Amino acid sequence: QVQLVESGGGLVQAGGSLRLSCRASGNIFRINAVGWYRLAPGKQRELVAAIGRGGNTNYADSVKGRFTISRDNAKNTLYLQMDSLKPEDTAVYYCNAEIRVGTSIGPLYTYWGQGTQVTVSS
Repeated sequence: QVQLVESGGGLVQAGGSLRLSCRASGNIFRINAVGWYRLAPGKQRELVAAIGRGGNTNYADSVKGRFTISRDNAKNTLYLQMDSLKPEDTAVYYCNAEIRVGTSIGPLYTYWGQGTQVTVSS
């Protein structure tokens, strides 16, 4: 019914930049809070950044000042601009969204993207 498709990952040198995108499609009435998580080998999943429908944001301390989360509600798309990348940012990045399906009284579900690999070389 609803899909989140990510794009924009890749290999970049330390100090470089990448921009991740996550587009939601399907039987969507409204997208509420959305966010980006990452999972690195041997580590627990970490919330990187989140943004509410009104634009309020929060970031992990490790990415503050380097990453910027944004959303385009008209396009059902979430972005993560990543600057000044460090090797420790290497991980699979997943987008996450709380979505009301169908109508204004439809059910709320949490969806995940398939993940996109970000690799930062030193």
